[in-house]
Amino acid sequence: MEPNMVGAYGDFLAEVFAANDPPLLSFRRPEFRDLEEWRPRAKEKARELINLSDCGGPPKPEVVATTTVDEVEVERLRWRLPYGPPTDAVFLKPAGAKGPLPGMLALHDHGGLKYFGWRKIADADIPVHPIIRRHRDDDYGGKAWANEIARRGYAVLCHDTWPFASRRVLVKDVPECIRWNGARDVTEAEEVADIVAYNRWAAQHEDIWAKSLYGAGLTWPGMFLAEDMRALDVLCARPEVDASRVACAGLSGGGCRTVYLAGMDERISAAVCVGMMTTWRDCSLWKGWTHTWMAWTPHLARYLDYPEILGLRTPKPTMVLNNEQDPLFSLEEMRRADEMLRAVFEKAGAGDRYVCRFYPGPHKFDREMQEFAFSWLDQWLKR
Repeated sequence: MEPNMVGAYGDFLAEVFAANDPPLLSFRRPEFRDLEEWRPRAKEKARELINLSDCGGPPKPEVVATTTVDEVEVERLRWRLPYGPPTDAVFLKPAGAKGPLPGMLALHDHGGLKYFGWRKIADADIPVHPIIRRHRDDDYGGKAWANEIARRGYAVLCHDTWPFASRRVLVKDVPECIRWNGARDVTEAEEVADIVAYNRWAAQHEDIWAKSLYGAGLTWPGMFLAEDMRALDVLCARPEVDASRVACAGLSGGGCRTVYLAGMDERISAAVCVGMMTTWRDCSLWKGWTHTWMAWTPHLARYLDYPEILGLRTPKPTMVLNNEQDPLFSLEEMRRADEMLRAVFEKAGAGDRYVCRFYPGPHKFDREMQEFAFSWLDQWLKR
C-alpha cells in the first residue's frame, strides 16, 4: 500500500478504523440478525447524519422543448426548487412508447466538469460540445448512455444537480476575493477556454461550499440526496412509467449519488453503482485527495462503512462495477468493499441479488460495462 496522506498520523487513523470494524450499525455485527429490525434503525441514523436539505414537495416540471433523437423521444424539462436557480432535465423514452415502462433515473458524473450536467450522459436538441465528446470518449465508450438505455425500452430522466450546469454557482454572484484564476461566467458561445477556466474555479470553490454546508449543519450528500429524490418524484409521476419498476445508475459522482439514493429511498427497485465503491479507510488514508467533497457525511463512518450505505437497500437487486486500474481508489479497498456488501447480502439470505464485477482499465463506464449492466437490469425490471 502506498504512503498515507497524513504521514506520521496514519497509524493513529488506521487504529481508529480497526477499533470500529465493523461499525456500530453494520449488519455484519453479530448482534444484528433480523434484517427487518436492523434496517430501520440503521437508516434512521443515516438519515439523521445525512440531514437532507428541504427541497419542498414534488416539483412541477414545465416542458421547454421536444424532439426525437435516433428513435428516442426527448422532452427538455425545467422545474424550480425552493433555493437556487431552476433545474434543467431531459426525459427520454423510445419513440412512440406509451408505457408502462420501467424507469431509470440516470445520474450524471462529476468529472471535474461543473459547467455541464445531464448533457454529459444524454443527447437532446443541443449539439454535443467538444468537451463533452472527449469526456464521453474517455469515460463512456463514446456513448450517451441515458439514450442507449432509453432505446432499450426504458423511460429515463436525467437532471442537473447542484452545483452543476443549470444549478451551478455563477462567478458574478460571489465576492471578488474568491474569483480566482481569471474565471468568468461563460457566454452562450460556450468557448472551451472559458469553460475550462470555470471548471477550474468551481473545483477550488468546493472547499468553500463544504465549509458553508457543514457550518450550517448540512452535508454535501444531503443536498444531492434531497434533489435526486425530487427528481425521482418527477420520474415516478410520469404516466409512461411503472413506478414499481424504477432503477438508478451512475458513474463516479453518479455512482456516489446512486449509493446514497438507492440506500435511502425505497422506490429504487434496482441500482447500479459504477466506479465509486471503496471504504472510508481508503478515503481517509490513501485516496481522499483524488475525490471531491461530495461523498463525505461527518460521523457516518462510526455507524456504517461507505459500501454499507448502499447495503441499506438489502435485499433489493444491487450491482457494483469497478475498474482494476482506477486511480481514484485502492484496488485492495475496492475488493474489501465488495466483501462487505457481499457479507451483508448473504447474511440476509439475498446473495443472489448482489452482483459485483471488476474490469481491466481506468475509471470508466464503457460499452462492455453498459451492456452487462443493462442486461442485468432487464432481468429485474422488464416483465
